[in-house]
Amino acid sequence: MKKILVTYAVQDEFVPITVNGCEMRYIHTGIGKTRSAMNLTKALCEDLPDLVLNMGTSGSHKHSVGDIFVCRRFIDRDYETVRLPGIDYEIDLTAIHQETQTMQHWLSANGSVGTCNTGDSFVTEITSMDGDVVDMEAFAQAVVCQEFQIPFISVKYITDIIGQNSVKHWEDKLSDARKGLELWFSDK
Repeated sequence: MKKILVTYAVQDEFVPITVNGCEMRYIHTGIGKTRSAMNLTKALCEDLPDLVLNMGTSGSHKHSVGDIFVCRRFIDRDYETVRLPGIDYEIDLTAIHQETQTMQHWLSANGSVGTCNTGDSFVTEITSMDGDVVDMEAFAQAVVCQEFQIPFISVKYITDIIGQNSVKHWEDKLSDARKGLELWFSDK
């Protein structure tokens, strides 16, 4: 039986899901790249899963509240702005791992395949950043999974539009996000 480790940053994002033929395990990683990477690394060392699924909320500056994105490309916006030599600020996991049947199903489902832009700040103003959605954990988790050679995918529900009272909208939309993600995964 395959093991899927589901990560989520805050308790209010937690959604239990079922995937046929898979044992589901969950880890509350906490907010931010460092805490998320540390908690995921610890979990991977204790119990090596076949796949890591990051699930949660995000903001966007070009899509709508309620949209769901399946991300396999990740950008670290903190490093993207400085672009120092030798520091990778972008990871594209599309070609580095074999597609599992579960991932193929999610990628062909009713979400959009996109790019997640990660940084250690809650984005409240529109900037010239690349990506479909923004969060505070996915890039770090993608790095950890890449190092452990474990397939990684991130499914994000857009809760807020950057520049439109993002923090308040995120808080108000957490319940909608849980319901939306639960429905999205139950349809798979």
